[in-house]
Parts: sequence; structure tokens; C-alpha cells
Amino acid sequence: MAEPDKLFDFKTHEEAAVTAYLKRHGFYTDLASVVKRILEESLKRRNINVHSVNARAKDPSSFGKKASQPSDEDPTKPKYTNPLAQITDLAGIRIITYFPSTLAEIDNMLPEEFSVIERTNKGAKLIEEDRFGYQSIHYLVKITTHRTRLPEYGPFADTTAEIQVRTILQHAWAEIEHDIQYKSTSVIPTEIRRRFMSLAGMLEIADREFQAIQDADRKLTDEARSRVEEGQLDQVEVTPDSVKAFLDKRLGRDGRISDFSYIWVAKLLKKLGFKTLDQVESCIHGYSDDHLSRIAGGGRHGQTTRFEYMLLAGMGENYLQRHLWANEPWFQSRERDRLERMKNQGVETRAYDPMLETSGAENEQGDISPKSDAVTQE
Repeated sequence: MAEPDKLFDFKTHEEAAVTAYLKRHGFYTDLASVVKRILEESLKRRNINVHSVNARAKDPSSFGKKASQPSDEDPTKPKYTNPLAQITDLAGIRIITYFPSTLAEIDNMLPEEFSVIERTNKGAKLIEEDRFGYQSIHYLVKITTHRTRLPEYGPFADTTAEIQVRTILQHAWAEIEHDIQYKSTSVIPTEIRRRFMSLAGMLEIADREFQAIQDADRKLTDEARSRVEEGQLDQVEVTPDSVKAFLDKRLGRDGRISDFSYIWVAKLLKKLGFKTLDQVESCIHGYSDDHLSRIAGGGRHGQTTRFEYMLLAGMGENYLQRHLWANEPWFQSRERDRLERMKNQGVETRAYDPMLETSGAENEQGDISPKSDAVTQE
């Protein structure tokens, strides 16, 4: 009589798999780092902005658990008979984006930088398997042959890495999902199921709304720049980007000025009472930024500093009283001294007030209208 088949020893199989993997763990750590570097360089070259790019070699204990999973077809046998060769996420890289549109950009980028072996939409797969989850796209890739001909990439020829791409909200769901006890909708209590589905829907709506906001912001930014170029300043709201476009055209570009400086100037203009760039132009019309800079600052200063001198000359006391630093004694002393020097040098200062709802009429200063020349342009 033949002996019955012995039960498969999953524990021994797991231990043997981990032992073999530990010998190669350093290699997969290096592979993940190399793929991460290629991705970061590729994203930068295409001006694709992402939240983060992270890389890791699979944790040995996680590898062991995966290696000892039973087969779906025959639970008495292992799913992976040769785990080191069959498990494909030993080197893993995760790209987290801000917006859903970036997923498509990366989807187009990856085949240009790697040999893509497989592309899987995990969100669609979860729906098919009746499981809770959230979208994530996984790619199995190999480093291209034109790269592996180079010494630094040669050791990684014909090896596979996994790249996961998801938005920051999709990532939040995935991280929380690790602590969710119920995975199948067939066993989850009705009340909990309803809340899960509501949350998944909210996250999807939030992703779409963030994308819609980004699209609208880009459209408004493009329209504002176009209107500045065409001189339609009454239709342009004061924002950091519109202020930059206005000053670049009005005073000349200055590559030394940081984005933070334009945020500061936009904040200052709103505190002073400006709403549109047409009001700003009315305030500074007729002044020479270079001339005022040499009087107030002793030389030609940067773009935004020259602009602030123009605001000081155009608003006078209104500028001093409404400035973000109006309560600072040092500021009042310094700016009043600058204003006095302007007057002594023949600059016709004004008291323009953007809060007055007048158009082309007198504005605080007798017969000096907002658009009268205050000093001859140099």
C-alpha cells in the first residue's frame, strides 16, 4: 500500500526563502536606489512635480510571509515554488503625486525610461475581487539595455523592480487600509460597509476637486498673464503671479527675485487696499523706479524694492499707515526719511488711495490725479 503524500512544510519553505533572500537583500537595495535616481532625474527633466519618490528593498519578514502563501489552486502547495525568482516586488519604488493628472504624465514617461514588463491598475482589481481599497497603478520594469551597457547599471541587467504610482489621497487610504480588519464586502457589517463606501467616495471626489482647482488656477494664471501683456489691467486681480508678470513688464525682469518676494509684495498690496493691477498702475504712473531707487536707497536696487519706493512716492502717508510694518517705529522713521528725501529732490509725491472708488478723478492730493506724471522718466 502506497504511503499518503506528506503535508508540505510551509515553515521550512519560508525559512529557506528568507535565507536565500538575505544573501541578495543588499543587491535589491541598490537596485531600488538606482531606479529611484533614474525616476527623479526623469521627473525633473520633464518638470513633473510630485510629492515624493521613495525606494526600498522588501523587508525580509514580509518576503518570508509572501513566500509561504498557499496556492490559490491547491492550498496544500505553496503559491511560489521559487520565491526569489517569482516574487517581483523585491525592489520597490513608490511615487506619490499631488494630482490625478500627474498619473497620466508618469504613465507616458515610464515606457520612455524603462522596459515596462507589466502595468496593473490595482483599483480595478480590488473591485473585481470584492475588496475595499483605493486606486494605485503598479508597474513591473527593467532597466533598458542602453543603460545596462554602462558600468554603473550593468549589474542590474534583466532584474525586475516594481514602481507604484498613486496620488497623496490614494496613498493615505492605502496606509490606513493596513489597519482595516474587514477586506471583503461580503462579511463586513452593513453600517461599517456604508461608512467605508462613503469614505472611498469622498476621497475620489476630493481627488477630482483638487484636480479641478489646479486646472482652474492654471487657467486664471494664464489669462492674467495674457491680460497683463495686453495692458488690460483692470481685469487682473492682485496675486503673486500677476504681480510678477506686471513688474517684469513694467520694471524689467529680475532673476534674483524669489517666489516668496512676490508673495510678500502681493500681501502688501492687498494690505494697502489694492484689488487690481489697474489701481497699482494708477498709483505708480509717471514715476521712474530707477530715479526713486537712487534717491531713497542710494543706488539701483532689486525689482521689488524699486517697486516699493514707487508705492511710497505714490501713496505717501497712506503707505506709511497701512503697511504691514506700520506699527514698527524703525519702519516709520526710515520711510519718512526716504519720503522727505524724495520731496527734497523734487519728486512730486502723492497720496493715492486705492480704497476710494473714484476713477480718473482727484485722489486725495488736490489737482494731482492718479495718472499725472510725478517725475520725468529717465
